[in-house]
Amino acid sequence: MPPFSRNSLSFLGLFSLLIAPAYANGELQKLTQDDNQWVHPRKDYANTGYSDLHQIQAKNINKLKLAWTFSTGVNRGHEGSPIVLGSTMYVHTAFPNNIYALDLNNNQKILWSYFPKQDPQTQALLCCDTVNRGLGYGDGKIFLQQNDGILVALDAKTGKLIWQTKVNDIKTGASNTNAPHVMKDKVITGCSGGEYGVRCFIAAYNIKDGSLAWKAYSTGPDSEALIGTGFNEANPHYSALSTYQDVNGGNKEDGSFKALTKEQLKFPEADLGVRTWLKPQANQDGWQHGGGPVWGYFSYDPKLNLMYYGTGNPSVWNADVRPGDNKWAMTIFARDLDTGMAKWGYQMTPHDEWDYDGINEVILWDANHKKLATHFDRNGFGYTFDRTNGSLLVAEKMHPFVNWATSVDLKTGIPQKDPKYSAHQDTTTKNVCPAALGVKDQQPAAYSPKTKLFYVPLNHLCMDYDVVEAKYTAGQPWVGAGLTMHPGPDGVTGGFMAWNGLIGKSAWYNKEPYSIWSGAMVTGADLVFYGTLDRWFKAVDAKSGKSLWQFQVGSGVIGNPFTYAIKGKQYVGVMSGIGGWAGIAINLGLTEDSDGAGAAGAYRELTKWNAAPGGGAVNVFSL
Repeated sequence: MPPFSRNSLSFLGLFSLLIAPAYANGELQKLTQDDNQWVHPRKDYANTGYSDLHQIQAKNINKLKLAWTFSTGVNRGHEGSPIVLGSTMYVHTAFPNNIYALDLNNNQKILWSYFPKQDPQTQALLCCDTVNRGLGYGDGKIFLQQNDGILVALDAKTGKLIWQTKVNDIKTGASNTNAPHVMKDKVITGCSGGEYGVRCFIAAYNIKDGSLAWKAYSTGPDSEALIGTGFNEANPHYSALSTYQDVNGGNKEDGSFKALTKEQLKFPEADLGVRTWLKPQANQDGWQHGGGPVWGYFSYDPKLNLMYYGTGNPSVWNADVRPGDNKWAMTIFARDLDTGMAKWGYQMTPHDEWDYDGINEVILWDANHKKLATHFDRNGFGYTFDRTNGSLLVAEKMHPFVNWATSVDLKTGIPQKDPKYSAHQDTTTKNVCPAALGVKDQQPAAYSPKTKLFYVPLNHLCMDYDVVEAKYTAGQPWVGAGLTMHPGPDGVTGGFMAWNGLIGKSAWYNKEPYSIWSGAMVTGADLVFYGTLDRWFKAVDAKSGKSLWQFQVGSGVIGNPFTYAIKGKQYVGVMSGIGGWAGIAINLGLTEDSDGAGAAGAYRELTKWNAAPGGGAVNVFSL
């Protein structure tokens, strides 16, 4: 059976696209719909991680064998996936972010390579391993967002440098780990550095020359957050002071605050990116060093011309230093791609006290004649929105062990926090669930339009959270908390589930001994692929979760599975190379329970399963 899907382009159509000098608009969109290729970080603009290829099926998957491997020569964590364009695969690595272009028609011959020259000190800024989440493609160019903040455009055929631009300055503590995303005539990238008090943003650069098109900050005045008329028009209560106000009318000295009344919640306010950073005497800086990093995967709806993404944790982890909602950290935004102006924004965790970064992907899908968007947050809730206006339709716990909040009020959008698990300076808050790395971190979920289910990799960890005093110094770590992690009530640290986004419930749930730090992929044959920290690459049945196939690779898997077809044959692949937050302690030989932000203690058992050492590789399988 041929692997080509109903959406595949004809050979002549594909050839005409590949020889065209520029096709950053509708042409790239067509390429994302060609299932024989994988030209976008998550396959398509909607972030589905879905391919309609179906040559590999449940009935023949027992014949799936290793076809070839490629070593990257880099030993740290390998997140993301390669890009496959025509018969060329583009492979990226962790720092120093090398790129290899491989000829899939000629035994993976290296067509060209690119070796960035980065300041080695960049590695010290990357809080959770020296990862890079992939490459972008468009207009005949391969785009690399280097860890040191430099965005690079290379000729896809030759690897020649076309342009580069400085997105972030490492001297401030800022860096980058995200994959650049090409949408229309723009390259979208972000900012890491929440643990250094960096004021982060999302930015769009013109694909032709790398000039800045627009930049939207996660904190600060509306003019700099690109919030204007019509923002949250359908849900004005999202643009209100939802948690705290200053009791003393601007006097910040005593740090006393109270919850707003229901009447006050009705009225939208301006410049909430400033006004919700209420500063006690101990801190002279609020939103100016407010964090809100952007380092995940971004989605785009061409018909609405809206792009979607999440912002991360507010700085600093010590929440007592920054009373207030701390908008617009921890927020899902929808922005006009051409101007960057925000259409709507919803803050998932006001006044975040536990480092529940909100950067996880937003997956776009349609059901019941509605345009929807679903997001699985680190805070443990799965959200579904009307993506046209941001109306919150579903907000349910992804697992019962989530305890920091009892529920989310769908009318106001406000989580009902349990004060028992609130974190304060000079105290240790016990058994907060989930741990800071969340029920799901950056590892992206997948969605199948056939089963209408989401496939979600999970962490299953709780934590003891110690909050201490911390003062901001430019370019230096600014954390103010430490933590140790332990398995949740199920006694395991991981899981994998299928989720119904319309009702907010799991269709099936499989326990895993360790966190699934790999992304998910689902195919037209109803197969779901993912990898494990203890070196397994797995396939399960999309409808039942039944295990169908597994293969042990050379190192733990934190990369995202991908699939493509060459000459009528389907291939499935994944990058291996343990690392990321879950694997950094193993890679670096850290042993104390609190090392690696708690990872050393949480994943100590992994050493018995030979998950380490690291070592990046591409693993590709076929029948």
